Amino acid sequence: MGGQACVFYGAAQVSKDIDFLVLAEPVNFARLQAALAELQADRIAVPPFDPAALARGHAVHFRCRAPGAEGLRVDVMTRLRSMPEFEVLWERRTTLVDNDGVEYHLLCIPDLVQAKKTQRSKDWPVIELLVTIHYREHASDATDDRVDFWLREARTPELLIELCQRFPTQAAELAPHRPLIRLAREQSLDDLRTALDAEVRAEQARDRDYWEPLRRELEQFRREHRDR
Repeated sequence: MGGQACVFYGAAQVSKDIDFLVLAEPVNFARLQAALAELQADRIAVPPFDPAALARGHAVHFRCRAPGAEGLRVDVMTRLRSMPEFEVLWERRTTLVDNDGVEYHLLCIPDLVQAKKTQRSKDWPVIELLVTIHYREHASDATDDRVDFWLREARTPELLIELCQRFPTQAAELAPHRPLIRLAREQSLDDLRTALDAEVRAEQARDRDYWEPLRRELEQFRREHRDR
């Protein structure tokens, strides 16, 4: 669900850790614990590794010690901001198979784009690449859902203008929901760049607001841990 998925899609060169979105029902959670034990994965810090903390939106971080995975950081979550439940995301996933028959299950690109909308500046160029890759790969098969995704999420003035010219009806319908589409239809490049920057800042603010109560809860976890 993170940087490694972006590497698979070609939107990033490297990621130093691996992020998993998991289903934390009892049987699956037990399997996850067994897998982490096999990796000799030690929890790095708070919060505690339990389904209740994960369900509130916390990420739990591990560092692996097993041969072949030494030093690998693994981050686990069960809930993502403003996104559907696990079952929905699983149904929409992308599955890749390597030459050895190993399957890799990734968030689909539209869901990965939503997951990468964070307060971190480094995530936004990756979003730009993900949308561009999706468009270039599917431009010849422009379904309504794909056009809707491209118009809602394109992050460069040039691509937005191209989309508005190619899909004028859909662009007009979506303009009330994403006002900067009007600027793209008018080919107002400078104003469009300014509007795209403002869109990023607004999304970063929403992410900070989402994490603030969780950050306070983490501080409480740390105090309780120190007091033991």
